[in-house]
Amino acid sequence: MKAIRINQFGTSENLVVEQTEIHMPAENEVRINLYAAGVNPSDVYTSTGTYAIKPDLPYTPGLDGAGIVEQVGEQVTNIKAGDRVFIASLPSGKSSGTIAEKVICESRFVHSLPDHISFEQGAALGIPALTAYRALVSKANVKPGQTVLIHGASGAVGLQAVQIAKALGAKVIGTASKEAGKQLVKEAGADVVLDHITEQTVYAVLNATDGKGPDVIIEFLANANLQTDLQMIAKQGVIVVVGNRGEIDINPRLIMQKECDVRGMVLFNVTVEEHEQLISDVAQLLENKLLKPVIGHSYPLEQAGKAFDAVINGEHNGKVVVKIQ
Repeated sequence: MKAIRINQFGTSENLVVEQTEIHMPAENEVRINLYAAGVNPSDVYTSTGTYAIKPDLPYTPGLDGAGIVEQVGEQVTNIKAGDRVFIASLPSGKSSGTIAEKVICESRFVHSLPDHISFEQGAALGIPALTAYRALVSKANVKPGQTVLIHGASGAVGLQAVQIAKALGAKVIGTASKEAGKQLVKEAGADVVLDHITEQTVYAVLNATDGKGPDVIIEFLANANLQTDLQMIAKQGVIVVVGNRGEIDINPRLIMQKECDVRGMVLFNVTVEEHEQLISDVAQLLENKLLKPVIGHSYPLEQAGKAFDAVINGEHNGKVVVKIQ
C-alpha cells in the first residue's frame, strides 16, 4: 500500500509517499481501507521531533481517519467487514498511522460512521470532536441555559465546539477574525458572532450577556487572551484552556474576585475508559444529526506536506484533511 512516511524529523518536505506493507489484524484489531485522514496540529509538531510525543523513525503520521473495514480480528465484535467507520485519536505508536491507504488499529478506537457523514467529515472527527466534547462536558460541565464563549471558533475544534454547545442547550458566542470565518461560526449555530475580543472590546461580550459575562469560556490561544478572559468571565465561571503558544501576564486578583476556575486540558491525558466514552458520546451526536464537521480544505495524499503547512499556518477555516481515495 501507499503511505506517507517520515524518515527523519524536520519540515514538511520530509513527508514522502512510499510503498509499505501492512500486517494482518491481531485478535483485537481491525484493518481499514482509508478514504480520508485528518491533519491535526499535534501531527505537525510531532513531525518536527520537538514535540512531547516522539515516535520511532520511520513512521506514518495520522491519528484520525475514516474508511471501510476490510478485516477484523477474531475477538472484534463492535464492527464488521464492510462497515463505514471513523477512527478517533489513535495513541501514537500503537497503530500504523492514518495518512495511508490502509491502517491497522485496535477496534476500541473505531466507531460506525453514519451514512449522512462523508468520509472527509468522518476524518475531521477524532481529536477535534473529542477535544471539544471533553472541554465542554468533562471540564466545564456546561448546562442548558448557560452562555458559552468560544474564543477562536472558526477552527476545526471551535466549529465542533459551537455545535456541541448548542446541542447541550447553551447560548453560544463565537469569535473569529475574518468574515469567512464568522460566517462559518454563524452557520455552525452560534447565537452571537464577534471579532476576537481584546481589552478594548470586552464590552461587546458583556452587552451580549446583559453585563454578566459568559459562564464558560473555551480558550484556544491562552497566551493572547487569558487576561481578557478573566475580565469577561461571569462570577463562578469556568475557563478551559485548550490551546496555548507562549506566556502571558495575568492578574490573579481577577480569579479571586470572580471566584472563577481556570482549567487546563490535554486530550492525551484521558484514560482508556474516558476515551471510549468520548467516542461513544460523539457517535451519538452524529447519529442524532447534532454534529457535522466542517471541512476547510482537502489535499491529495501526494500533497500531505502542503496539508501540514496549511494547518500550522492557519490557512483554512474548518478542518484540513488528506483525501486518500
